[in-house]
Amino acid sequence: MKKLIMILSAVVVFTSVSSAQATSQLNFGIIGISYDIPVSENIAIAPAAGTNLDLSYLSAGVKANFYFDNLIGLPAAWDVYAGANAGYAFGLDNNKNADDFDIGLQVGGRWFWSDKWGVYLEFGGGHTSGGTAGLGLTMRL
Repeated sequence: MKKLIMILSAVVVFTSVSSAQATSQLNFGIIGISYDIPVSENIAIAPAAGTNLDLSYLSAGVKANFYFDNLIGLPAAWDVYAGANAGYAFGLDNNKNADDFDIGLQVGGRWFWSDKWGVYLEFGGGHTSGGTAGLGLTMRL
């Protein structure tokens, strides 16, 4: 477990330092937060942390998303994406059953009402993606 935490921490630090760009995005919602870092025009990775509405676990992991915007010709105010996630969930309140490595898939979209602010909705599986749904705000950095 310590090795996994060290590896995930190294990924977060490395990607934050080496790839941070003006087009990065901070997503914060009801049950989680993530920081999208563009890797290419259509691909982003995102260190992420989250929980569930019961607050029975805390997860830390990484998401990878492919953006379909250019492929389907969406206007700049919209994003549609799908991807995979991997992370580790830590049980809270003596909930040791939640301690587990987890992988999952997610699909989502964003709408920006200004150059800086937008709203996102995401559905997925796995602790790192927030379980089944995520709703929140996005801020372009």
